[in-house]
Amino acid sequence: MRISARNQIKGKIVEVKKGATTSHVKVEIAGGQMITASITNEAVDDLGIKAGGHVTAVIKASDVMIAVD
Repeated sequence: MRISARNQIKGKIVEVKKGATTSHVKVEIAGGQMITASITNEAVDDLGIKAGGHVTAVIKASDVMIAVD
């Protein structure tokens, strides 16, 4: 697969929680940190996403927000 997005982070799926229409996919990346993606249930089924699978999180955003306490 070739993709133009530069923010690609490899990881391992640790959990898939399906809701009514959307699934939350929790991915463990380097250093034990977690990234959670919200994708459709249809995408989960089509891609065969399940715990233990290896994936690449692709992050493409036009805005990045920073909050300070």
